[in-house]
Amino acid sequence: MKTDSCIEGNRQLGFERAASTYDEYAVLQRQIAEEMLERLQTITIKPAHVIDVGCGTGFCTRGLHKTWPAAQIVGFDLAAGMVQRAGGRKGWFSRQSYCQADAASLPLKDASTDVVFSNLMMQWCDPAAVFAEFRRVLNNDGLLMFSSFGPDTLKELRQTWATVDDRPHVIDFADMHDHGDALLQAGFREPVMDVDRFTLTYSDVLSLLRDLHGIGSRNVMPGRRSGLMGRDILQSLTEAYQQFADNEGRLPASYEVVYGHAWSGGRSTVNEMEIPIDFARWVE
Repeated sequence: MKTDSCIEGNRQLGFERAASTYDEYAVLQRQIAEEMLERLQTITIKPAHVIDVGCGTGFCTRGLHKTWPAAQIVGFDLAAGMVQRAGGRKGWFSRQSYCQADAASLPLKDASTDVVFSNLMMQWCDPAAVFAEFRRVLNNDGLLMFSSFGPDTLKELRQTWATVDDRPHVIDFADMHDHGDALLQAGFREPVMDVDRFTLTYSDVLSLLRDLHGIGSRNVMPGRRSGLMGRDILQSLTEAYQQFADNEGRLPASYEVVYGHAWSGGRSTVNEMEIPIDFARWVE
């Protein structure tokens, strides 16, 4: 999935506006983050430098610090509001730092990072460009662990919108195989991919839309409607979504979650004297 400047700008604006409400609504995001952090317990490495790309308000960054308390950990996010909120929660003597940056253009030196961690950020990006950037900053035998939403995510909402108009309202999420291919093309080795599925339920369509708004997942397609949703549109959505209602009248929202991890490889050994020992030397 390739993004353009229009999508990029709308995505950043959406997450900027959601910085103050994100933690309230990001229930599924935290659950997936906890699963990813748990998976790290099976990997026996002792990294010195770890980055959390798409860190949001810093939930995963803090979890990474608990996993590797001796490591220097930096959270990156495109939205300055998210970075500011995350930075306000770290301790005085914490080895965590936060920085605003685009995932496809990180302010890091080549081969300067031991672990790249990214929870539910890849679906907003061009996987080829971002994986190539992750490969650039990872040192020899570095680890990438990430999650992303798959193509069945919000399938009910996608089908419902299709009965209302012909504009794109839900992005096309890449599937597990697309991510695996992109990892190999970027030079990663031993990619491992798997999928999990979740269903959230809502009393009405408006509650679902408020949840998406609260975490910053605004409509980021170039052909989206501008302005507030009219009453007629909301009524049409409500009526069309009823086809998915369960016996109690609750409305499902499906999420397909793609998990992946892979190792960098094939680089010449990095001169130890060139590896930075603190964030000031680590970042360009």
